[in-house]
Amino acid sequence: MPYSKQENQPKLATTAVQAGINADANHRAVVAPIYLSSTYALKGFNEKGQFDYSRTGNPTRATFAQAVAELEQGSVGIVTSTGMSAVHLLCQLLNPEDTVVIPHDCYGGSYRLFTHLAKRGLFKVLVVDQNNEQALASALASHPKLVLIETPSNPLLRIVDIEKIAQASHQVGALVAVDNTFLSPALQQPLLLGADIVFHSTTKYLNGHSDVVGGVLVTKEQALGEQLAWWANCIGITGSAFDSYLSLRGLKTLAVRLKQHQENATQVATFLQAHAAVNKVYFPGLADHPNHDIAQRQQYGFGAMLSFELKGDVDAVKTLFAELKLFTLAQSLGGVESLISHPSTMTHAGMELEAQLAAGISQSLIRISVGIEDIDDIIADLEQALTASQVTANTNVKNSKPSAHSGQKLSPAFNGFW
Repeated sequence: MPYSKQENQPKLATTAVQAGINADANHRAVVAPIYLSSTYALKGFNEKGQFDYSRTGNPTRATFAQAVAELEQGSVGIVTSTGMSAVHLLCQLLNPEDTVVIPHDCYGGSYRLFTHLAKRGLFKVLVVDQNNEQALASALASHPKLVLIETPSNPLLRIVDIEKIAQASHQVGALVAVDNTFLSPALQQPLLLGADIVFHSTTKYLNGHSDVVGGVLVTKEQALGEQLAWWANCIGITGSAFDSYLSLRGLKTLAVRLKQHQENATQVATFLQAHAAVNKVYFPGLADHPNHDIAQRQQYGFGAMLSFELKGDVDAVKTLFAELKLFTLAQSLGGVESLISHPSTMTHAGMELEAQLAAGISQSLIRISVGIEDIDDIIADLEQALTASQVTANTNVKNSKPSAHSGQKLSPAFNGFW
């Protein structure tokens, strides 16, 4: 439900904890109740209340939407059934003659959606390295309707300057939407940097416990939010009351969770950078990260996502995954537990191999979502698995024989639904 942004808001951690507290007018419950009803009684003929049907509006969902919008310093929050539903909602702003600019290294699901809808003629898409000023300027010269930004990028943690791109995009009349999933409003607030829209997969850090699939989109301006809220109801992608309830509960610990996430991630990145089994570490918190200065300027922290290139071929990668005990090989990120994944065959399997390589995603690239377990246990698990992976890598080098296929990249094992 649309609402007005409040002036003189409290600190983010306080806003997150207080969301929905003491809001129950019926029984004075401290915690916001969950409303599972699909429909609501009218007072009389054509006398609708604030809520009439849960696809259109639900009290629990409205509380969560308002909380996230306040955290992002926006005007209207819209809760969707998945993160990709939030991305799909953005597409409702586009007509067949419109162009959208997307990053060449964006999340594989976003890349798949935009490129496949473009193939059907719903709009035009330009895939651009947004850190390449000349390429970005050329794309903006086409006067796009929408510019999508993902920073830090998934999975290589590249950083782009939101304020700079937003200014350039607005000069050609484009709206700017930022995927803020990797950081959350606790660590980055794109609307304050000039973006028009910010969106999240609430499955990740906002909920934080790997038990919800959902999304949310927040607009800076009221009118744009009301337009998108109309479309969300029209195409039926609004989130459920129960998922909103769980996400609201998870939101309350966002600030304290991220403190531990980040502390652990910094130590993991430092450990990996010094390990003999690792070729390269991608983490904006490292001083040698090419976009470290931008991250320092526009973020409130460096987050808890990182990726690294493992020495050895895909067999070494398989050994690493097989030997890990604490880390779980699984999709997703942002939960309290540590997760590890292989972007090429998992999160970015929806991208063609050529597009993966253009984005810098190799077969030896591994992504980590660092959890809040004890850091000594996290590093010990990585240490023993990395050691085993290098035994495999060294054995393969010793036994390898040149062939006609030497040096070829392994195609992703799965190119399906993720």
